[in-house]
Amino acid sequence: MRMIQWFYLAVAFTFIYLPVASLVLFSLKDGNLPLPPFEGPTLRWYQDVLSDSQLMAALGHSLLVAVSSSLVACTLGFLAAYGLARHVLPGSVFMRGLLIAPMTVSYLIVGLGLLIVFNQLGIGVSLWAAGIGHVVINLPLCFAIIYASMGAQQQNAEHAARDLGANEGRVITLVTIPMLAPAILAAFFLAMTLSWDEFVIAFLLTRFEVTLPVEIWSLLRSGLSSKTNAIGSLVFLGSVTVVLLLEIFLFGRRRA
Repeated sequence: MRMIQWFYLAVAFTFIYLPVASLVLFSLKDGNLPLPPFEGPTLRWYQDVLSDSQLMAALGHSLLVAVSSSLVACTLGFLAAYGLARHVLPGSVFMRGLLIAPMTVSYLIVGLGLLIVFNQLGIGVSLWAAGIGHVVINLPLCFAIIYASMGAQQQNAEHAARDLGANEGRVITLVTIPMLAPAILAAFFLAMTLSWDEFVIAFLLTRFEVTLPVEIWSLLRSGLSSKTNAIGSLVFLGSVTVVLLLEIFLFGRRRA
């Protein structure tokens, strides 16, 4: 039985990480095409990526859109979750349904709808338009994660703080937000990950200043290249670094 468990675990990890391993391996290939046989290793593709001003600009645009849209989505999601969880409002069930409904809509439909609205309002496509689109798709996710974490324990602590004389602002900033910090951070980083990888809305709502997925798509139009593998490897390395730093300095310290 234990052999079967280890075999299943090995198959699962191979299935998950084999594409990443292939991506990193062929980013070190000396030839132009990331295909067997392997030639190298070389770091010249990484040098090409880091010296490419368009790719570095697209990387900066992706970080800007991901961080800013995730902050806005988390803030709005927290406020909506707090209002619907702590106050009895008419039609609250209907409002919760409206907030979560965009999760069931295709990104293509959301992007096309926003493009039509922006054209009607005379707003041109830009990074700001893409950021608004990412807020639209990430707000329901942030709301659902934070709302699901608002239980009786937090509510009892909020009542105790009010009984001790704290006003509503101090209750939210000193009691509610610290107790919901894991859920808020989880919502933020999940929204940031989805925004970082999102292509359809960014493609529809940007023109000259594009995000990294759109720039990678432009490179792929001319065919496969080891340079695109190097880009993917750098993005993967950055993501792993962020996760490890969070695990060491934030979640590890919280457990200690």
